[in-house]
Amino acid sequence: MLQVGDRAPAFTLLDQKGNKWRLTDHKKKRVALFFYPKAGTGGCTEQAIGLRNLLPELTNVAVVGISADSPAKQAAWDEKHGFQFPLLSDPESKIAKKYGIFGPKKLYGREYEGIARSLFLISAAGRVERSWIKISPKATSIELASALELSLIHISEPTRQEAISYAVFCLK
Repeated sequence: MLQVGDRAPAFTLLDQKGNKWRLTDHKKKRVALFFYPKAGTGGCTEQAIGLRNLLPELTNVAVVGISADSPAKQAAWDEKHGFQFPLLSDPESKIAKKYGIFGPKKLYGREYEGIARSLFLISAAGRVERSWIKISPKATSIELASALELSLIHISEPTRQEAISYAVFCLK
């Protein structure tokens, strides 16, 4: 499992438009790299929309998503929701394995191997600044905003309401 301070594993994957996306091409920016189990599902859509709504506040941070879905499936999902960031295809989950977030899962009593919903904040120097493993869809954008010390006052109303609801839940 990657630890804070570790070098983030480099990779090259195809995005939803069929273009190659390389982590090493983004050394001048921080990267918010999120992994999600399956494009188009409710939780993954909630996670990606939360990050999309945060984009106007993210200066010098690139947002990138990765799942095992094909570029075509990622493209259809992006077209429906207008995410405005790359959605990368990791069909054999090689990158998920390098990041330590691929493994046994359980859903409705069924056991299988898959991607654990996760978020990594990678520094411009290519090091892991923060990581959140098995993060909830709702918490993804909120935790990223908190790590970047963004004020929720400037974030869109739906995201701000989610943040308030999440904070109240955490206080209980």
